[in-house]
Amino acid sequence: MAGRYYEEFEEGQLFEHAFSRTVTEQDNISFSLMTLNPQPLHVDADFSARTEWGQPLFNSLYTLGIMIGMSVYDTTLGTTVGNLGMSDVRFPKPVFHGDTLRSRTKVVGKRISKSRPSVGLVEFEHECLNQRGEVVAICRRMAMIHRHKQAA
Repeated sequence: MAGRYYEEFEEGQLFEHAFSRTVTEQDNISFSLMTLNPQPLHVDADFSARTEWGQPLFNSLYTLGIMIGMSVYDTTLGTTVGNLGMSDVRFPKPVFHGDTLRSRTKVVGKRISKSRPSVGLVEFEHECLNQRGEVVAICRRMAMIHRHKQAA
């Protein structure tokens, strides 16, 4: 697996993820409707044209998913037990269809689980940037990660 085990993470480690993704109008509408979010800012071009944005906003929860998804190959693919939580989620700039997103991840903390010593807890800070290098999303994520078998 491409993911890293707990012992392979170091505080301050930075990952510049190779993946990028241009988001589309269809992505935005489909995701919004699949998640039962009828917000006209996402799904109604006429309504959105009359807002301060002048066009539909890309659904921020989809942006969050893309940002974290881009990190999986470099960090947790096949080595994660699961996510324990996300915090400090922010969207400092809007995303619109046609924007190209990329992501980077920093390891901000780690410790061995007190209740399950065969796993470690790694805290990541993810940032998502658009094609202009503007940060459009930030989040901290606590993941439970397998330790190497011999370390457990």
